[in-house]
Amino acid sequence: MRTVRLAAIVGALATPALLGALALTAGLGPAGWVAGLAAGWGATALLVGARVRSGRPAILPPDWVTLSRALLSAGVAGLVADAFVRPLHVPALVLLASVALALDTVDGQVARRTGTATPLGARFDGEVDAFLILVLSVAVSRDYGGWVLAIGVARYVLLVAGWAVRWLAAPLPPRYWGKVVAAVQGIVLTAAASGVPPRPVGMIAVGVALVLLAESFGRSIVWLYRTGAGRRTRQALRLTTALVAAAVVWAVLVAPTRLDQLTPAAFARIPLEGLGLVAIGLLLPPRPRRVLATAAGVALGLLTIVKLLDLGFHEQLGRPFNPVLDRGFLGPAIGVVRDSIGATAATVVLVLAGLALALVVAVVVGSTLRVSSVTARHRRRSARGLAVLGVVWAVCAALSLELVPAGPVASTSTAGLAIAHGRDVEEAVRDQQRFEAASRSVDPAAGRVTSELLAGLQGKDVVVAFIESYGQVAVQDSVVAPGVAAVLRSGTTRLARAGLEARSAFLDSPTFGGYSWLAHSTLQSGLWIDSQPRYDQLMASDRVTLSAAFGEAGWRTVNVAPANDQPWPQGTSFYHYDQLYDRHSLGYRGPAFSFAPMPDQYTLAAFQQLELGPGHPPVMAEINLVSSHHPWTPLPTMVPWDQLGDGTVFDPMPARGLSPDEALRDPDTLRRLYGQSIEYSLEALISWVVNLRDDDLVLVLLGDHQPATTVSGPDASHHVPVSVVASDPAVLDRIAPWRWEDGLLPSATAPVWRMDAFRDRFLDAFTVPRPPR
Repeated sequence: MRTVRLAAIVGALATPALLGALALTAGLGPAGWVAGLAAGWGATALLVGARVRSGRPAILPPDWVTLSRALLSAGVAGLVADAFVRPLHVPALVLLASVALALDTVDGQVARRTGTATPLGARFDGEVDAFLILVLSVAVSRDYGGWVLAIGVARYVLLVAGWAVRWLAAPLPPRYWGKVVAAVQGIVLTAAASGVPPRPVGMIAVGVALVLLAESFGRSIVWLYRTGAGRRTRQALRLTTALVAAAVVWAVLVAPTRLDQLTPAAFARIPLEGLGLVAIGLLLPPRPRRVLATAAGVALGLLTIVKLLDLGFHEQLGRPFNPVLDRGFLGPAIGVVRDSIGATAATVVLVLAGLALALVVAVVVGSTLRVSSVTARHRRRSARGLAVLGVVWAVCAALSLELVPAGPVASTSTAGLAIAHGRDVEEAVRDQQRFEAASRSVDPAAGRVTSELLAGLQGKDVVVAFIESYGQVAVQDSVVAPGVAAVLRSGTTRLARAGLEARSAFLDSPTFGGYSWLAHSTLQSGLWIDSQPRYDQLMASDRVTLSAAFGEAGWRTVNVAPANDQPWPQGTSFYHYDQLYDRHSLGYRGPAFSFAPMPDQYTLAAFQQLELGPGHPPVMAEINLVSSHHPWTPLPTMVPWDQLGDGTVFDPMPARGLSPDEALRDPDTLRRLYGQSIEYSLEALISWVVNLRDDDLVLVLLGDHQPATTVSGPDASHHVPVSVVASDPAVLDRIAPWRWEDGLLPSATAPVWRMDAFRDRFLDAFTVPRPPR
């Protein structure tokens, strides 16, 4: 008992001593003192009380080591509690946690070498581990998110569950793997709290630690269930898993492929495919039943992934996924994610997405096996239920009953989805063959006489400026339209004061929500490029582009793509540009704005400095303005043109805006930011044109595509505004037959062209035939 009393005294005195040292070195407020004293004195009281009640009332050698770890954990708890009112002192936390984790290997060795290992000591050791992991998970969750708390609370959830379900409270046998997993949790959380690993790397490590913990806890619960669960518990669990499996199969069979249809009412349907799965369990013997149920589960799991892809493609591109046409989009899509959130974070997203898809297939396969096995064990009840649902399905099919737009009550949506995608694949293959022939046919633009080609623009600087995501929704029938329309009306007035006039209409873009290069190539080539395979085929052809036509007619041709950070051989081999500018060659030294590596204002100023100096030859340039690229935050603001310098003037601006994570949480916020981004890009371009004061400038201003359906809404058109701005009346006279509307803001009744018609109409308007002899 002397050692017990000594432990009580040591714990009572050492805890405030440790906290006092932390107060002097790291700073510790009232919250830290309260939490630290409660943890240290509580751990001491638990150990002392347990040893007194045990048959061996003494503090054994390993207990002293474990008590030391408990007091160090109390210091960690004090630092974490204090971090809610002041910055966390990371060095002190890492030091205390590291020493506590190192001592975790010592108490077990002491117990074995002194022959003093006891169940009570092992239990106390485990509880100290659990408490330290809980405190560290709280610290890490402040930066990584609340999901990290699942690591810390897992032990206590099991403890509370044991109060309600007795078999969960049974003692577990010692497992070396459990100690390894606990050590991994502590090490990973300490490393993440230190801030040394980059945040994405830390999140991956913590995620892996959570998976290991889930596996370890799952194995323990299975052992407890097998050794202690009673008959009623087993029956309840079997019933629960059967119901969950049926719900999973039902949900994936009737789930719609569009987010706007994803409502609770959409699941009030009877899937014929589900009735077929029940029939498999009724009719087949065990082995064929399992084989067929597994095959059905794999097929249904893959179709579920297709449904998820359809959801994403409808939301982003306004159309379903096509495995033939969209296989080439994976690389560019990864590139966009990488540019928006960083390379490491993009890797995290890809890894998590792959694991999630694998988990989806596994869950669906397990559910189909469970449904078929339950059906086989309860044949009579299953047969009755199948008969009733079959009759209801037939009646609903005969009446064509449909409660929601997602589909009829008598559903065959999954089979229909498979058939539809099969047909889409077949049609896509045929489309590639047709386009191959079209891209290699005689190009009408190839036969134009060079001396006549674009003679109506002789001596002019021609700029084709694509504004990212500048769609019809920005100017008509939306919450952002009034603000954008005000910028366009003001811009029309300012241009008029500078001697410039504008004519506007709409173009029908081949893409929606992304993949801007499809729109760029469509405008330039006069062919409809609505998929990556078409784009790849076009790049291998000798189709005449607008830039090539200008080059042939004597212009210096330039492409300005500030988002490009990789070599672009097609720029010279297909588009025949004389000069390519990307993010590395525009001289920018300022901050990036999410996807946009530089503000549009700087891009325009850099182009002017590089290409429009005194005495320059006529220039034709395509300029891609990307400040309005998704996720539309953070955004730059306009600065005086003479203060742009190398772009460092923008350094403070990214911190003033919302992060992409914050913006994506709220659709209303996202729409507002989209409108602000379009207003900024338009303002930058209009201001640049006015300040340029170039009477020989001809500007073609247009959007590349509509924004994603989150902003543009379901079933939006593919229309984008287009304007031609010039000061020379002769230029405007040549496009008068187009009947475009005056000003920068096209109305709802403005002409609409397919984007692939622009090239030929533009060449026709400005190619001047020779006078007859």
